[in-house]
Amino acid sequence: MVVAPVRRYGEEMSNEPAVGPSKETARRVSRLWPLVSGMAAVALVVGGGLLIAARGAVPEIDSEWMAEIIEHRSPIWQVPALAMNFLGGGWFGVYVLPVVIVVAFCLARRFWTAGYFAIASAASVGVVQLLKFLFDRVRPPDGLVPLDTGSFPSGHVANAATMAVILGIIFWKAWVWAVGAVYTALMMLSRTYLGVHWLTDTIGGLFIGAAVAVMVWAPLASRVKSEWESQRRSSVHP
Repeated sequence: MVVAPVRRYGEEMSNEPAVGPSKETARRVSRLWPLVSGMAAVALVVGGGLLIAARGAVPEIDSEWMAEIIEHRSPIWQVPALAMNFLGGGWFGVYVLPVVIVVAFCLARRFWTAGYFAIASAASVGVVQLLKFLFDRVRPPDGLVPLDTGSFPSGHVANAATMAVILGIIFWKAWVWAVGAVYTALMMLSRTYLGVHWLTDTIGGLFIGAAVAVMVWAPLASRVKSEWESQRRSSVHP
């Protein structure tokens, strides 16, 4: 006896075999790619740091860029560079700014989003400090602001990139991504303008900051998305 397949209400009968991965498989892949791409970026930064350390001498791209920067220094540009220095690091950039953003998300009842921002920001700082300790790269000799040792990677740029990627992922608006990209690029330029980082330090910070943001996003994505969708539904149908 042949048993006909049971059709649920609303389903169309088809003898065609299932095509493509299941929803569960697709969900796993969507969570996997941020981890894989993030780890690849971190590995690239570590590999670059090891290569720079092994060579000993300052790479040509760093020395040429720094020479160009020093040649075009002007008091006019020093003020915005110092402002970026304040915004991106120290007590304000590492503690005050992230705490303000986390509190803002909590006040908006976006608790998973606040947790994501807090964890990613802290992880970015931790990874940067670990790499600074491991490579202990000497900073450029013509710095305009006093800083501790450990040039690679740039913590200011990593902080900027982490924040830019997190906010870009959360709000997913073109203008948010654009503002974040400009802010990060200006931070990279300001760090080399002040002579506290080599160009490759800022590139390393960019990769680390973005990588940490997407890696932390992977396990929290469904929670954060559900939180925003729930809030959106409740605002439409109070």
